[in-house]
Amino acid sequence: MQTTTSSPLFNAIRNQDYDTTLSLLESGQSVNVTDAKGFSPLILSTYHGSTKLTALLLDHGADINHQDASGNTALMGVCFKGFEPVVDLLLERGADVHLKNGNGGTALGFAAMFGHEEIVKKLVAHGASLYDQDIRGMRPIDLAAQQGNESMVELIKTLVKQ
Repeated sequence: MQTTTSSPLFNAIRNQDYDTTLSLLESGQSVNVTDAKGFSPLILSTYHGSTKLTALLLDHGADINHQDASGNTALMGVCFKGFEPVVDLLLERGADVHLKNGNGGTALGFAAMFGHEEIVKKLVAHGASLYDQDIRGMRPIDLAAQQGNESMVELIKTLVKQ
């Protein structure tokens, strides 16, 4: 991937400017360019919760499983933020639910930690493991418990039994 510190494509995505993003992609701008932190246009569009821009980038060949400098993916970011429509799109397009970041964190772990119950259900339905541990040995249920989210803990217990 080509690296850049700033680009018109990143600026267009930050501004949620679909038309400029489309024009840049159609004129040959690399969809898989990264910034100094390894963020890709796809990660940036998902961070802003933009289903429309995310679909556009994927349609133009964005690497759905690109990991930034910390190992985070677009799917991990939307699971942290709770943007369910973007999660749906990424899962439909084949995002890998098994990837881990540099700390062993997973999309499921982020969704559980931040209480996004519907996202947890969707990730498990797509094969995410309830038993994966991060580098501290924490599983999704442990992350939910650490946050005091009893309803998430109960949901995960139910999912484990299925």
